[in-house]
Amino acid sequence: MKYTAIGLLGKATDTLDATGKVTEEKPYDQITKGDLENVLQKFTGDIMQVPPLYSALKKDGERLSTLMKRGEAVEAKPARPVRVYSLSLQQFQPPLFTLDVECGGGFYVRSLVSDIGKELSTCATMQELTRTKHGPFTLEEHALYEDKWTIDEIARSLEHCTSLLPGEPSHKKLKTEHPGETAVSCEDK
Repeated sequence: MKYTAIGLLGKATDTLDATGKVTEEKPYDQITKGDLENVLQKFTGDIMQVPPLYSALKKDGERLSTLMKRGEAVEAKPARPVRVYSLSLQQFQPPLFTLDVECGGGFYVRSLVSDIGKELSTCATMQELTRTKHGPFTLEEHALYEDKWTIDEIARSLEHCTSLLPGEPSHKKLKTEHPGETAVSCEDK
């Protein structure tokens, strides 16, 4: 997966993104573009990452984010191995910085931004996140923008995207409400 993330130096939030409550503020004036680029090297390759408390990870069958919102005490999950294939700084206009990140599954970009802030002796929170690639699909090549939402354009886009998927689509039988009725398959319509 690939993402473009915008981070904000000098502020930390409980959710590690712009939706959370500010939990800490620190100066960031001393940080240069070079400092930021040097730090990124520490977060490339196979690294250990602590997932955020506000996440879809579960404890006793419930999402951590649900427990946190209810005000329950939640312990941080232990650090786990994740992979960052590439990480680059696209823009630096303090307090904002923009990263391009290519990573494996289970990776939290919010945690990355927070960890970068800590490594720079300040704090940081993610302001914005855009997924630019997932599997064979890229935002640039495969997004269908609103001005092209016509039946023909949607059909053309679906046909193109389906060709990128591996294997044949499965044909599931549709369930009927009454026992004894014959199920209709997608192929019959």
